Parts: sequence; C-alpha cells; structure tokens
Amino acid sequence: MNKALTVLQEIFGYENFRSPQAEIIDTVIAGGDALVLMPTGGGKSLCYQIPAIARDGCGIVISPLIALMQDQVGALKQLGVRASFLNSTLDHQAANDIEQALRDNALDLLYIAPERLVKERTLGLLKSIQISLFAIDEAHCVSQWGHDFRSDYLQLSILHREFPDIPRIALTATADARTQKDIKERLDLVRAEQYLVGFDRPNIRYTIGLKNNPRNQLAKFLKQEHLTDAGIIYCLSRKKTEETAAWLKNQGFNALAYHAGLSVTERAENQAAFLREESVIIVATIAFGMGIDKPDVRFVVHLDLPKTIESYYQETGRAGRDGKPANAWLLYGLQDVIKLREMLDRSQGNEEYKRIERHRLNRMLALCETTTCRRQALLHYFDEQAADRCDNCDTCINPVETWDATEASRKALSVVYRTGQRFGVNHLVDVLRGAENEKVRQFEHQLLPVHGIGKELDGNQWHSVFRQLMARGYIRANLERYSAICLENKCRPLLRGEETIELRKDSKQKITRQQTKTALPTDLDVGLWEALRECRRRLAETQGVPPYIIFHDSTLLLMAELLPSSLAEFAGLSGVGDRKREKYGPAFIEVIRSSACSD
Repeated sequence: MNKALTVLQEIFGYENFRSPQAEIIDTVIAGGDALVLMPTGGGKSLCYQIPAIARDGCGIVISPLIALMQDQVGALKQLGVRASFLNSTLDHQAANDIEQALRDNALDLLYIAPERLVKERTLGLLKSIQISLFAIDEAHCVSQWGHDFRSDYLQLSILHREFPDIPRIALTATADARTQKDIKERLDLVRAEQYLVGFDRPNIRYTIGLKNNPRNQLAKFLKQEHLTDAGIIYCLSRKKTEETAAWLKNQGFNALAYHAGLSVTERAENQAAFLREESVIIVATIAFGMGIDKPDVRFVVHLDLPKTIESYYQETGRAGRDGKPANAWLLYGLQDVIKLREMLDRSQGNEEYKRIERHRLNRMLALCETTTCRRQALLHYFDEQAADRCDNCDTCINPVETWDATEASRKALSVVYRTGQRFGVNHLVDVLRGAENEKVRQFEHQLLPVHGIGKELDGNQWHSVFRQLMARGYIRANLERYSAICLENKCRPLLRGEETIELRKDSKQKITRQQTKTALPTDLDVGLWEALRECRRRLAETQGVPPYIIFHDSTLLLMAELLPSSLAEFAGLSGVGDRKREKYGPAFIEVIRSSACSD
C-alpha cells in the first residue's frame, strides 16, 4: 500500500484515500477479485487505475462507450499516465502502434470495448503480454435487468477462463439486488470481495413535480437557480431533445442537443463543448453522460419520467460530482406513464422481462408520489437505511398535501394477508372493491371478510395506496411469483393499530386537473390529446398569445375524435376558419399523422 499511496499523492494529487478505496486497492494489488458498488463521484476509477500502475504489466479496462474511453484516457494522459484505448475511431496504423506499445510494456492502462476484447486476435495479443488486472467498468451492463444492458458484456466470463490468475475488478454506481446477483454470476465473481459504499449523495437536492406547462416551469427553474450554470437535461425522444435545445437557445441559454441520431462529429463536438466550456447545457437522451467526469454539473433535469429508479439515480448522479450543492429536478405527467408502458408492451422482451420492468416503472412512479423524504425512499430501493428526513428534498422542504390513509392502508394490507400474499395489485383491488369476476370466484375470494370493504375508493385511488405502501417499504412485489404482493415486517405496527399513516393525495387526479379543465371523454386517446395541446402551446408561445386564442379545447377534442388528414377535412372542424386552416392546419395534421404512425 505504500506504493499505492505514493501513486495517489504524486500522480493523482490526493493526500489520502477515501473509505473504502484503500481496502479495495489492497485487495486487487494482492491479486484478489473485487466487486465495487460506489456512487458516482465516489472515486471508483482510482480503485483500478492505481493497482494497474502499482502492479507489473498493463491494466486492461473494459469500457462500454467510446466517449467514456476518450474522456478517461485524456484525463490520465494529462497526469502523465501511459494510457491509451483501442476502438473504432482509430485507423489501422494507429491501432497497430498501440498494439506495439502494449507488446513493448509501454502502457499502464488500455481501455477496450467488450466486443473487441473477445475477438481471437485480441485474446491472442493479451496472452502474449503481462497483464496487471482486468477492470470491468459500468458492470451493470452485464445484467439484462440493468438499465444499460449490453449483450457484449455477457461474453466477459471468458476472462476468468482464459486468464484465471489475473485479478478482476467489476465496478458500477447503480445496481439493485437482482443486478448485483447477475453481475457476480455472469462474470464469475461469486467469490470476489464485495464492497458496497453508501448510495447517498447528500449534496444533491431532489425535486419532483407535476407537468403543468413544462417549458415555463423549466425556464423559471433555470432563470431563478441556474442562470449561468452547466447542466444536463434528459428527454425521452431525440426529437424532444432537439426542440428543447432550440427553445433554450431562443431563451438565451447556451444549449446543445445530444442523441444517437446525430453524426459522430456533431456528438463529439457537443460533448467537447460541454466538457470544456462554462455554462453549457446539454439536452440529451440517456445516450449521454455515462462516465463523463465533469465535476461542476450543477443540475440534472428530467423532462420525462425515467424508466427505472436505477436510471434516475445514475443520471442524477452526474450532478455535483465536486461535492458542492446540486439539483436533481424532474417533471412527470400522466402521458409519461402511458408512453413508457406502451413502449414496454411493444418491446421485444419476453413476459418475464416485461413483468419486472412494469414493476420497476411502478417503483419509479411511487418515488414520484411519496409524501415522505424522497432520499429515504430512494435509498430504501437500494436496501439502504436512511433518516426519516434529509431536509434537502422537496417533500422535506415543502411538505405535500396528504390524507389520513390509516384505515385504507390497513384494508390494503389485510387483503394481501387474507389472499395468501399470492396475487398482484389488480386482483387485490378487485377484492377490495367487491368485484365478483371469474378470478375472484375461482379462488372464492368473494367469501373473504375483506371482500367489498374498500368501495369508498375507486380503482386508481387503491392503486395509488398500494404504490405508496410499496415505496414506504410496507409491502413488496415478489417478482418470482408474477409480482404477487407480499407483506414486509414493517407493516405489523400499522396492522395492529399501533401507528397511523398519511399518504399523498392521488397524483393522477392532480395531473388531470392541472393539465386541463375540460371533461375528457373516457375513450379519448390521451397521448394524442396531450400532443395537440403541446402543439397549441408552442404556437401560442411563439406569438405571445393565450392558447385558447389558437383553438378552444372543444376544437382540439374534435381533432382527436375525427382525425382530419387533409386541410379540407380540417376546415370542417368547428372553430376552424380559412385563416386558421391555412395558418395552423399543417402543424396539427402533422401531430395527428405522427401519433398514428407511433401507434
């Protein structure tokens, strides 16, 4: 460890290790394997970079993204470390030069993509040199349950078979229990030393709100709190990233788009600008950010609901890596949930995959709806205990409106118990509401004393109760039994009447009221309705007029019902005159066409 400490001080410029860096580095230097779960900004990279420098030979780092490799290699070269990478950006001669440097023992660290590493030519090259260690960065990519799954990572178990005497270290910032299990099994790290560092990032303030004119909300947030700061804004679609970046530019911000549909050159230029310049805002899909080591990102915004808590935690963790105060700011709405569920239903995954991802989406939604400390709920997801209050999230700073849900919660817990902890939420709600459908009769649940005791709440309200109880840790979903709801030990005092509970008032009802005052038809395509309203809002904002000046809600409802596909059909709608037909018709017809294509 004396040599490791010297490397830390002389090369990296830090006086002492953070806990448990010293223990991890000692394990790897001694030739042992390690699995490291450490939050973003916690110093994961040093855990393999220092052993690679301290041990004889070259450290081979498996990295999933070209941008990640380039960023880390560039930083290491600035420190005088002999580091390089092999990836598709290199021409034939440059790749040959790096391979020769490897043979000449002239490199301390080599970053390489998993698909290149498992090729016979590369394996032959590695067998001809002295290797100090293998580091598998972003190890959650090996798990199909991880939020950044990459099939090439599945082949990395070859390292244990082909190089049994070389120490391996797998690292990630985000992995729930299932993903941790996958990492250990798929990488043959079951016997590895495991280091789990606390997930808490106390300098990050978590704020989650409902969408209500999101661009105005975003503008207010940026202008009041981050007028000249660097930050990242995540959107679900490529189109939205470009539209949001363009809009921010018009508002006077230095904003750039980043998504996989841009050219390699444009992506590289935008990333370079973000890393090198001050006050740059990147508007991106989740393709951006992994491994980006920019310490002064003061905010991370989500303009759409993330698919999972893992994704949310990983992405918000890119803020405040310097330990100074930072904001994680999220807006969500009904349409986000609908869109993500539709995407999941249309995915190519099998039923087990879809079932687990639905559960994860529900947990993400439960985090949005919780009335208690968000940090506590977030850390509970990763099986970490936390104080009741952090005083650095929106629910601690501005407590939400709640209702006494003690009796309703007891009923919910009772129906879980009475039905044997074997059924999902939909069936439990049916029993509470007194339904006598085929499934209820099949299991004779109409004979239970809990049948029909919950008619005072509607189905949506009961679903909200179950989601919030899950977020609080009173119940959990047993993913091995098709998301059957099970009781946790924490529920006992509540069931026995020894404690009370307050729940957030139903978020979905709030969203609907805030989005529109129009009574919407039950068969309305909500996705199209929101897209039409967004189109109207953009047009109104451009011209500086209220939205109803463009079209009333009644006209938008006719568009959603009749789906005009030509200007002639558009002219037949109530509230559409000649000028509005010519001025606005093409924009709204395009929205309708795009919605039909996405279906």
